[in-house]
Amino acid sequence: MRALIVEDKAYIRKGLISLLETADSEITIIGECGSVHEAVVVANACKPDLIFLDINLTDGTGFDFLDQSSHLNFKTIFITAYEEYALKALKAGAVDYLLKPVDFEELQLALKKLKTLSVSEQKKQLNTARNVWYQDDSTLVLSLSDSFQVINLSELLYCESDKGYTTFYLADGRKYIASKPLKEYEERLTLMNFTRPHQSYMVSLKYIDKYDKSGTIYLKTGQKIPVSSRKKEDFISTFLKYNSH
Repeated sequence: MRALIVEDKAYIRKGLISLLETADSEITIIGECGSVHEAVVVANACKPDLIFLDINLTDGTGFDFLDQSSHLNFKTIFITAYEEYALKALKAGAVDYLLKPVDFEELQLALKKLKTLSVSEQKKQLNTARNVWYQDDSTLVLSLSDSFQVINLSELLYCESDKGYTTFYLADGRKYIASKPLKEYEERLTLMNFTRPHQSYMVSLKYIDKYDKSGTIYLKTGQKIPVSSRKKEDFISTFLKYNSH
């Protein structure tokens, strides 16, 4: 079985390859990718039998990749950080997934189950998972110091992370500080057209007024958000793709 690993973190890819060498000698790794774009190109060229697919990639999601490669026949095992919203969709579709860091026994079980499932049957499961993924996604519940606060994601301008806390800034001027780091919300927000142009920020694409090529985002409400040099190329690609619709 020829496998492709689609995961944006190199150390996760390396760890998974090491586990696979022990878990199943019949699997050959034919490539590694860190983005949706790269994965689509490689999958079309190599036509893998199995793809280990990260949910949250630098330029989109695992479902974006599946949409763009739906003509290919391969089986999929998702890789995800623990996040209730993601797991709800995957469980609803009975789709195999591995939590990061990948556990050896869980990997063995996923591979065993996968071999009994046809590609066509798994595609049906993926459609179920996709439908759950995109429904009931308009709100987010924040765990604050003294309460649980419901916010509407359509009103969220941007998030700012600082020392393990995340501040949520809303269009009407409200702000809330949640006691979790920004990475805990990244998967969910990426699905709702937010982008991470800087390690400390996630921004709603719909509220961006313009991007100054010197490295600054200007929101329609007047705020300025920096774009780091490391994330500049990914941000510009995401920004232009969103505004080409």
